[in-house]
Order: sequence, then C-alpha cells, then structure tokens
Amino acid sequence: MEAEVIEAELVLPTYLSFKRVQMYEKYPKGQSRGRHWKHLKQILQAENYQNYPPDEPNYVNIESPPSMHPCKRLCDMTGYKAPYYDPRTNLRYANAEVFKLVRSLPSEYVQRYLALRNAAVVLK
Repeated sequence: MEAEVIEAELVLPTYLSFKRVQMYEKYPKGQSRGRHWKHLKQILQAENYQNYPPDEPNYVNIESPPSMHPCKRLCDMTGYKAPYYDPRTNLRYANAEVFKLVRSLPSEYVQRYLALRNAAVVLK
C-alpha cells in the first residue's frame, strides 16, 4: 500500500467492486476451480470395468442387446411422426399433402425410399 494510506491508518475494504478480480485472488493455490470434465480414459481407469460381466453395456463394451422399445414410425419423406402408411407402396407418410406426393412417385423412387429404411420390397 502507499505510504500516505498507511500513515493515515485508513481501513480499506479488501475487495473493490470496480476492480477486475485476478485469478490468483479468486482461486487461491490448492483450491478447486469448480467442476472439471473427465476424459474417457480417466473414467475407464476409475471404474475398473474389467470386473463387470461382459454382457452388461458400459463405456468399454459398446455392443448392447437390441432395444425392447418399438421403433419410431417416421415419415419417409419429411421425417415427421407418421401415423399412416400407404399399403400400395409401403411408404409411411405424415399428412394428406405427403400422401399425394407418395402416390405420384414412380416405383423406382419408392424402392429407393424403402431401401433407406431397410424395408425394400421389390414390386413386379
């Protein structure tokens, strides 16, 4: 502190709101700086995954059993939720506008849309 302030014996606050707080003041040495993200290697070392059964899914074993939930039915054209499907083409659609488009598609385009969702049915 300056000599005049020391001689005047003024009591000054340790924190002044207009001053920028330095990092060493905010986080003294040895004090945590808050939450840090762990890397995958750190998680693997801490969890001892070799002790888990091999069929239980975890970070190491990405193979898991198939889902028990039914698959979501999405429109083949738009990707929206599709409550309807066309029995002639087997394409799913979301509304009447998309249905008009589905009915106007040539059969080779229909086969391409079905192949995208692995439901290709060859029509002759």
